[in-house]
Amino acid sequence: MPGALRILRAGFGATIQDGGRYGQRRYGVTPAGPMDWRAFRTANLALGNHAERAAAVEISVGGIEIFCETTTPVGIAFCGRGFSWRRDGREVGSAARLILRPGEKLAASPGTDGVFAYFAVSGGFATPVELGSRATHTRSGIGGIDGRMLRDGDLLPLSASGWPFGEARIAAPWLDRDPAPLRVVLGPQDDYFGAAALSAFFGAEFRLVAGDRMAYQLEGPEIAHERGFNIVSDGVALGAIQIAGDRQPLILMADHPPTGGYPKLAHVVRADIGRLAQLRPGETCRFRPVSAEEARAALLACENEVAATARHLYALQSAPHVGGRPS
Repeated sequence: MPGALRILRAGFGATIQDGGRYGQRRYGVTPAGPMDWRAFRTANLALGNHAERAAAVEISVGGIEIFCETTTPVGIAFCGRGFSWRRDGREVGSAARLILRPGEKLAASPGTDGVFAYFAVSGGFATPVELGSRATHTRSGIGGIDGRMLRDGDLLPLSASGWPFGEARIAAPWLDRDPAPLRVVLGPQDDYFGAAALSAFFGAEFRLVAGDRMAYQLEGPEIAHERGFNIVSDGVALGAIQIAGDRQPLILMADHPPTGGYPKLAHVVRADIGRLAQLRPGETCRFRPVSAEEARAALLACENEVAATARHLYALQSAPHVGGRPS
């Protein structure tokens, strides 16, 4: 048997995630999946795992500490903006592919920037598959380990033993902080808002006041409705920007419900969802409108950049600045 890794300390918000539980939304099942799909895929691709199907640990600002209980070494990878990682107390950077040997500990702690990091193992974690996915959705108790956040003492079963490659740092410029406005596609209920409301939305800065895996709540100028704030509930998608009765944006994230009854002014494009997810309360953002064609082109460009992860691996002793562009 490949063995398992044991959680010595699990900070709040740590869960098992794969690419998401799709094809079930018509039954009321939320997709879940990673908050920052770019970082999630980067960790998996650094190990040669399937970018979407291999399960990894999503870590939030509570951090995590893991102990290797296997009898053979395990190939691991981690990345995510702002986090610091230590192997047996020694700093190993913020994004790397390493070999974790029996008896070694790996710990992650957040820095001053970023919210989510990802920890992957060669072959992915062998947690149970429910409705076609290993992704954890805590509100419905589906996926991961008993449908909940990870706890101290949990065992994470491995799908494979050994490691396919040598140790390397990951230089992933697509995970760098980017202050550019978040791109959005208008609709489908942008007709519920007048020109003044759209001008306020695109002309102002908004501050993140609260958020979790379900939604991010922003605060800024009031976005007034022209046709009321209740609609017949319809399907909602990742990145939907709802404007409820408080006239403030609420952006739906990975654990969003399948339907909603507030008008959706716009949707954050998928290429920018990871940037949004990495905002901390108190940080600000702006928005700019793009066409559906521009959103698609941005997504394809982002996917192609992440798919090139293998070309951004550098031997530990000669690695460039982690998280930045190769020197």
